[in-house]
Amino acid sequence: MDEQVPINSSAIADTGKEEGVNEITADLGYQRHAVVNNVYFGFPNSGAGKWVLIDTGVPGSAGRIESAAEKRFGKDSPPAAIVLTHGHSDHSGSAKALAEKWDVPIYAHTLELPYLDGRASYPPPDTSLGGGIMAKLAPIFGRGPIDVSQWLRPLPDDGTVPGMPGWRWVHTPGHTPGHVSLWREGDHTLIAGDAFITTNMESAYAVVTQKEELHGPPTYFTTDWTAAKTSVGRLAGLVPELVVTGHGKAMKGSLMRDALNILARDFDRIAVPAEGRYVGESARADETGPTYVPPKP
Repeated sequence: MDEQVPINSSAIADTGKEEGVNEITADLGYQRHAVVNNVYFGFPNSGAGKWVLIDTGVPGSAGRIESAAEKRFGKDSPPAAIVLTHGHSDHSGSAKALAEKWDVPIYAHTLELPYLDGRASYPPPDTSLGGGIMAKLAPIFGRGPIDVSQWLRPLPDDGTVPGMPGWRWVHTPGHTPGHVSLWREGDHTLIAGDAFITTNMESAYAVVTQKEELHGPPTYFTTDWTAAKTSVGRLAGLVPELVVTGHGKAMKGSLMRDALNILARDFDRIAVPAEGRYVGESARADETGPTYVPPKP
């Protein structure tokens, strides 16, 4: 029924400015673009090829990302790679512009490739969900396909993340078939994408204020709630110390973990809508794109 798990005191300081990069660790920061975050991995002033961009924001974010990257890593310092948690346009919207500028590889899960190489579009969003402005605005985000095939590469089968030593990717489907989260065992840091989020994307007020609440994946584009539940349980089982999600503020510590455990335990009650196109029956997909989409109720 898409409730929230409130968190009152575990958010990391947020500049509140879209052009600012919020420091998470010595080698990790995130930047907000309208309603979505992208993440920078790499030490400041590390130079060309020594950092990685995770997700690329909504279309039109390329200039702000380039400016932030130049300030953080140095002038004329392209990353080693771009890694996409998934292909929704609020996460991949500036991928093509940045790849054209930097000429660097773009990595994604095999099951996301059809939505990033021009072959397929995601199933339609369920705009009946949420009852808020964000659900109604879902269609403007677009569902693909985009075509970055010139730079596109599958993530390595061994779970490593190119350009990010010490990290591994974790397949966390549900929101999309090939959604991945990134995990660093050394300090239990998690980049969760939209597997779960820390603000209420169904509330315009929460999106603007970045009110701290733990939620399941954004409902309007989630097409497999059974897989989404499994993914949240898997991430809770990692026992993260720090998380940065695709929407909302980064969070850390025991309050965050308690909320994540509650979300995993009571996912059906907290996160899954009471009704909707993909609630009773999930969309299905393979490496070519969608193979079945439930009829619109």
